[in-house]
Amino acid sequence: MIRWRKGTVEGVRREWPGAVELDVTVEGDGIRRALAYPALVGRPEPGDAVLLNTTALAMGLGTGGYAMVVAIPDRLPPDPSGPGHLVKARYTPLQATVLGADEQDSPHHELLREADSLDGMPVIVADLHSALPPILAGLLTDRPGAKVVYVMPDGGALPSWFSMSIGRLRDAGVLSGVVTAGQAFGGDLEAVTVHTGLLGARLVLGADAVVLAQGPGNLGTGTRWGFSGVSAGEAVNAAAVLSGRPVGSLRVSEGDLRERHQGVSHHSLTAYGRVALARAEIVVPELGGEFGTRVASQAATLGERHDLIPVGVEGLEDVLRTAEKDWGVRMSTMGRRLDEDLAYFLTAAAAGRHTAARLA
Repeated sequence: MIRWRKGTVEGVRREWPGAVELDVTVEGDGIRRALAYPALVGRPEPGDAVLLNTTALAMGLGTGGYAMVVAIPDRLPPDPSGPGHLVKARYTPLQATVLGADEQDSPHHELLREADSLDGMPVIVADLHSALPPILAGLLTDRPGAKVVYVMPDGGALPSWFSMSIGRLRDAGVLSGVVTAGQAFGGDLEAVTVHTGLLGARLVLGADAVVLAQGPGNLGTGTRWGFSGVSAGEAVNAAAVLSGRPVGSLRVSEGDLRERHQGVSHHSLTAYGRVALARAEIVVPELGGEFGTRVASQAATLGERHDLIPVGVEGLEDVLRTAEKDWGVRMSTMGRRLDEDLAYFLTAAAAGRHTAARLA
């Protein structure tokens, strides 16, 4: 289940908030990329011996193709101090204790104890983490003063630090906060469930709107139900039960070679069409042409269960290219850039544009 290796740190490649990318000499395998989370294992330095988990590296995973630093055995970090009784990544070798926004020792416990409403706050739900930047671009172009918080459930990466996008969006001042829910950790607020994560985003961080999508590294098996994106449907239910306004962003692709993801992905059709029991506003981009007709036809199958909202995409390509340049964040999904799958990014930006109109 785990491929264990020893290695030696050769140097630091780059870093972003919460993560350090390294060159590590792996015994019997040469120099490889490795990733360390200093909050968990301490900060590796050149010359350090490190214990590695090379499972993802050996499998050739795209988003997770790193050797992961498990420990710096000759230079252990100091014991943590401070409050916090929530254990995340529970009963794994790297289980970590965090201070939950909703736990008894939290300064926010009383605020959240009986909290039960989002007061109509929009919650934009998406399947993939790559939807976060284009959704923000579409929303903030029309509502530049809006306070948008990202709520990250545990369907993909558990540490929010794995996401370079989060760090760059924070640095650009366009993402106001991060809440990590369930087994996910590393956000500004930690929450036990998506429900308290949403309440924390609204009541503690003062969000005008939330984007809720899994972290990088989603999991799919090519089966009807075996994909982590089913959580998008569950997120719609959570937002609705808390009196929020669920907004569904469709996963649309013109560049994916897999039939099940062409046009409107079966991930969206299943999550919104079968898993989501509450009504949501499903944004349908007006893409035009034969492909746009195909997308509209596929989305129409969701019409009995949800409110379908046609949204124009005029000007959004320029918005996306400007955001990519100004924010220093790469628009990329499943290895495809803007020019390789423009429809995907336009669809996510359209969900942001629709939400901006709701905030006006």
